[in-house]
Amino acid sequence: MLYMMIGTIAPDSGARRQTARPAHLARLTELQNEGRLILAGPCPAVDSPDPGPAGYAASLIVAEFPCLADAKAWAAADPYVDGGVYENVVVHPFQQVLP
Repeated sequence: MLYMMIGTIAPDSGARRQTARPAHLARLTELQNEGRLILAGPCPAVDSPDPGPAGYAASLIVAEFPCLADAKAWAAADPYVDGGVYENVVVHPFQQVLP
């Protein structure tokens, strides 16, 4: 089943994000290589593809996992959680309708 994960970005976490980003992207790449990643990306804090100093408000990941518990465990082990980039992460089952 698909699950969506929304990580809310902690204030003033830009430097921590840069430190944790390579490991964060490596985990996403692993999901992609397994054919389980539907989409992933940040949500700019302002209405711009390059938010500059405003940074990001959240991140969204939609991926396939065997169950909700596995999706929550995967999200909890993200380097952005360990690195203090995410101040909160929520995981919900997701049903893709389109495309």
